[in-house]
Formats: sequence, C-alpha cells, structure tokens
Amino acid sequence: MDIKGKVHEISQVITVSDKFKKRELILEYAENPTYPEYVKFEAVQDKVNLFDNVKVGDQVELFFNLRGRPWTDKTGKTSYFNTLSVWRLNPLGAETSSSSAPEYAPPVDITSAPDDDDLPF
Repeated sequence: MDIKGKVHEISQVITVSDKFKKRELILEYAENPTYPEYVKFEAVQDKVNLFDNVKVGDQVELFFNLRGRPWTDKTGKTSYFNTLSVWRLNPLGAETSSSSAPEYAPPVDITSAPDDDDLPF
C-alpha cells in the first residue's frame, strides 16, 4: 500500500530491547484539505534509517504494510492492534522533480557553421 502526505512529526529511534528498535512518523494526510488526518506509521529494525533524510513539512510518499495482531490481558479480554509498517519512503517536491529531469546541452546555431566539412555525401 502507499500514501502521499506531509510529514507532521518524526520521533527519535526507540530501543525496545537489544534486538528490537523502532521509529515513528506522523503523516498529515489531506484527502479533504478541510479535515486532514494524522496517521502514525512505524519503521522497525534496519528501516528506522528511512526517516533520516526527511524533516517536518516535507512531502513524501510512503509504502507500507498493514499489520494486525490480538493481545489478551490477564482478565482474558482480547484487544486488537494495527500497525502501519513502512518499508520504503520517497521524498516528493521540487528537489525530486528537478533532479529527475534530464539536462540537455544548450542549443547550437547551425546556420553559422562553415560549409567546409568533409562528410562523404
């Protein structure tokens, strides 16, 4: 799945244990600009570095997996949790579009070229 929006907040890396770390990003998603939604995504393990090159206010495209799991407490009540797990992030905006445009050499005036070329035809 993917979504485009504006970065609203980025957390520091959270070390849960020696073998597990995560980082959260809040995305402002404005399908209807009058009522924006603030959606929490998380990156885990080696994916926490995906958020290093973006800052609050940047427009991004996130690719993520929707995960869900049950949890049963001591009294036997079961709760369900959803996680939006990011696996790729693409920055959007002027910097990305200008760098992806090909650069061409400036035009050359061929009317002033000399006629003494040695082409065989």
